[in-house]
Amino acid sequence: MNLRKRHTSADAPGWAADAALALYRGAWGLASVAAPALLKMRGKRGKEDLSRLDERRGRPSRTRPDGKLIWIHGASVGESLAALPLVAALLQKQDRHVLVTTGTVTSAQLMAERLPERAFHQYAPIDAVDSVRRFLRHWRPDLALFVESELWPNLILQTRAQQIPMGLINARLSERSFRGWSRASGVAKRLLSCFDECLAQDTLVADRLRALGAKAVRVSGSLKADAPPLPADDKALAEFLTALGPRPVFLAASTHPGEEEQLLKVAQDLRTPHAKPLTIIVPRHPFRGPDIERMASDLKFSVKRRAANALPEATTEIYIADTLGELGLFYRAAKFAFLGGSLIEHGGQNPLEPARLGTAVLTGPYTENFQEIFDALLAAQGEGRVQNTAQLRALAHKLICDPDEAARLGALAKAAAERLSGALARSVELAETLLIEHARA
Repeated sequence: MNLRKRHTSADAPGWAADAALALYRGAWGLASVAAPALLKMRGKRGKEDLSRLDERRGRPSRTRPDGKLIWIHGASVGESLAALPLVAALLQKQDRHVLVTTGTVTSAQLMAERLPERAFHQYAPIDAVDSVRRFLRHWRPDLALFVESELWPNLILQTRAQQIPMGLINARLSERSFRGWSRASGVAKRLLSCFDECLAQDTLVADRLRALGAKAVRVSGSLKADAPPLPADDKALAEFLTALGPRPVFLAASTHPGEEEQLLKVAQDLRTPHAKPLTIIVPRHPFRGPDIERMASDLKFSVKRRAANALPEATTEIYIADTLGELGLFYRAAKFAFLGGSLIEHGGQNPLEPARLGTAVLTGPYTENFQEIFDALLAAQGEGRVQNTAQLRALAHKLICDPDEAARLGALAKAAAERLSGALARSVELAETLLIEHARA
């Protein structure tokens, strides 16, 4: 297939899209002048890696390896972790390397720990044309795979301008994002038409991508269903379980602002003379740990915080797990978990992570980010969705009092999660096909 011929239509957007993209390029052009100072300022706040700021301006910190180079780009921790099995699968052929780009410090730290040999991490360039061009001139990738919903206009358009084959994998598009892109439908069509193919997590996302102008869309499922279970350090898990003792656990994972107040009310209601569960709150952003600790202390709870190197004691009522990369430990310590981002209009967090470990899934009403996955898991469990904190308290109390029932729901969730696998094989197939087509072009 001739890639040059295939994509000429992507170069003929309407005048409104042309005007919007021109304004966007101009704004980033102005911003790039101030980029060094802004990046340093962000670095002082811990938002950027001060030792690698040049990467954000498209200036690499290492040489390009010989042979084929596959570039995988994701926003942050979730996208890069979901891509790890894909990285390993693509590296089964020895003549290639994989470049993984993300935009956050935490994701860079995790990639440094977990990327296999012949794979490496760089920070994604800011979306200014000059930075993107420097990045592409140096790395000259043979294939670009964008993960989930990373639609940076200059990055996408400049990659296509270099005739690099492109795939959008593990794609998801929330209702809020869909509405936003619909208001700029010409720009959305221009960007999405750059991709040779889009692999959507579910049929709802596939329909949204088609409505916005994507040319080739398939439903592949979620890469996270193929990801290995979240890891846990054996020693740390044993120490935590010893400190926990026989107490039951009410785990609230990946919580967001506006939810902890509600969850602390649930924790208050779960205290009875006969059951004193330990409530574990794992904030989505660990830096919020001290704020949640103050919130709980103001309510007269006995609180311990993991980032302060504390383990729960017999009198501890609230345990704040504000560390990075330990969620797998807490899912293993609990028989059920409430998934945050669902009591507020955020759209929920990934329910496959607890389900893969046999932990029953509970959620609030807002789950559009992972709608079909939640639907499948909750249908298998027969329950798990609550509309408010009163319903959450009732269901949590039931499962605390009946651990066998919680274990049964967890086994059902695990089996349902295993049935959702398959996205990894489809993503590998797409990558290999695009590499072959690119070689022929």
